[in-house]
Amino acid sequence: MITLMKSESAVDIVLDEERYWQAILEKDASFDGVFFAGVRSTGVYCRPVCASRTPRRERVVFFATQTDAEEAGFRACLRCEPRREGPSRRELLVEKACRYLDEHWEELVTLGALGKRLNVSPFHLQRTFKRVTGVTPRQYAEARRLGRLKGQLRGGEPVTRAMYDAGYGSSSRLYENSSTTLGMTPGAYGRGGRGMRIAYMLADCPLGRLIVAATERGICHVSIADADPPLETGLRHEYPEAEIGRWGGGETEGLPIWADLISSHLSGRETLANLPLDIQVTAFQGKVYGALRSIASGSTASYSDVARQIGRPTAVRAVARACATNPAAIVIPCHRVIRENGDLGGYGLGVERKKKLLEMEAAGSASRAAAG
Repeated sequence: MITLMKSESAVDIVLDEERYWQAILEKDASFDGVFFAGVRSTGVYCRPVCASRTPRRERVVFFATQTDAEEAGFRACLRCEPRREGPSRRELLVEKACRYLDEHWEELVTLGALGKRLNVSPFHLQRTFKRVTGVTPRQYAEARRLGRLKGQLRGGEPVTRAMYDAGYGSSSRLYENSSTTLGMTPGAYGRGGRGMRIAYMLADCPLGRLIVAATERGICHVSIADADPPLETGLRHEYPEAEIGRWGGGETEGLPIWADLISSHLSGRETLANLPLDIQVTAFQGKVYGALRSIASGSTASYSDVARQIGRPTAVRAVARACATNPAAIVIPCHRVIRENGDLGGYGLGVERKKKLLEMEAAGSASRAAAG
């Protein structure tokens, strides 16, 4: 059964069990490995994400480890394989699907054709793929195609040639969602942001000098350094062809508000709301950054926690890479992600700043709790 500390009360036990039951109902991947559920009527125990039919609540008991479940007389589920340490069957299925899509990137592979190739129903494939990756097979293929497009454009290829080389059959398909996916039109992206207007503001903060840059749609760049020149150089390096200047009003009218909120947060005066962003990310990065923004101020999560939350428990290194390439520090709080053993890990703005940020947020959280 669940192993409880002596200080936990009966109320704590009930609350945990209700939370675990909710995780089973939602197939919440963030609880995978946190507990295991035994079903009295079948004598089987499962992961919380098991795709088997959900049992009735009164038939379910919870265990902290596989050993606890087996000592209580339950056997491991053959479907979700709670004893398996490597990839699960569904993860292997998704891996095969990704490999096929990558190898046939020039084709528009339908869900039906992909399911037939892998000998599974399209419905099962779609559901399993999205549960593991957070996106559909079509969205995955589009993200990979977009990645090839970006590489072609960055290499100086004309938009038309890059479009067809990346597998886009028509210009309408390319431009249909480009403003939300790329953060700018494909041509502007390939020209390093040429034609884009980016305004920025500089300010003092407890961690040094702060830069916040934005387009009319949202924040595109946040960083901290000891002086202004490296901050301005970093912004221009990221958008070498954009029209960049200090804020003076105009289309980026939200910038002073956003910059003030970030500065206030760094001074311990504000919790930071989900400010609007205009950044260029892959589908995977988008899932990671969404998970990071759900970590409350004053709290931390491990890279493994984030990987489980986005349904990719084996993608710990990829999560770390997404954190390392975060274009909007503080707003996307990658500083709240630490190693499994409690070590702070790396941080693009410096480990000392990461330590101070976490200390400041923990103090602010405690202060608000005491006042409330």
